[in-house]
Amino acid sequence: MRPLTVDFAGELHYVQPGQTFVIGREGDLAIDDNPYLHRQFIELTHAEGLFWVRNVGARLAAHVTDEDGLMRSSLAPGARIPLVFPTTVLTFTAGDTAYEILLSTESTQDYEPQRHRLLPDGEVTIGPTRFTESQLLAVLALAEPLLRRAGTGSAEVPSAVDAAKRLGWSQTRFGRKLDNVCDKLDQAGVRGLRGGPGSQAANRRLQLVEYAVTTLLVTAADLPLLDREAHANAVAQSEGSGPRDDD
Repeated sequence: MRPLTVDFAGELHYVQPGQTFVIGREGDLAIDDNPYLHRQFIELTHAEGLFWVRNVGARLAAHVTDEDGLMRSSLAPGARIPLVFPTTVLTFTAGDTAYEILLSTESTQDYEPQRHRLLPDGEVTIGPTRFTESQLLAVLALAEPLLRRAGTGSAEVPSAVDAAKRLGWSQTRFGRKLDNVCDKLDQAGVRGLRGGPGSQAANRRLQLVEYAVTTLLVTAADLPLLDREAHANAVAQSEGSGPRDDD
């Protein structure tokens, strides 16, 4: 049987049947010195003909998603789930940092990811939920650091202030678009996106980035849209008309 390939920011590890592989601040894959991350958080094992992912932490949740972004499962502390897809995306957050790891049971495979494309009216449909282009830009500004890590790795999620500056928007506009996205996803059953003061607001950004990246709501191919929006708003401000707000 082929080993399980663990890919974190291009750092590859191979888990053989009969081996226990630990991910955390310490372990077989020591991914960060983040004090919010458990020393031992994720355990990879093989049993019953399948590789399994177990959350051995005490506080943090992890999420596994198929590479198409069509199925997403949450792993609470103590829970485990089998890896039934050739490639599975493992994501989690700790503090202000989001992490993404690829788990593959095949060394190579031909795969073309499913894309969510903008419709002629400037909207995109994700399942039953429709988003405007500006709403997706708000998500993209938050997810940019993680998307620029070439698909795997870790990145600190920007503050709402920094994300608004990246787009050339006012904080009021950015906050409104972020609220709209979170409200739509909350109505669609995505948890953890209800806004609130203090740390709840930070948690909402983290949860949104994790969800958006793993479900392909935004991808690295969308990143040029950020530069286009920032340039358009810079030109508008230089001409004295202020940032665009057309949707």
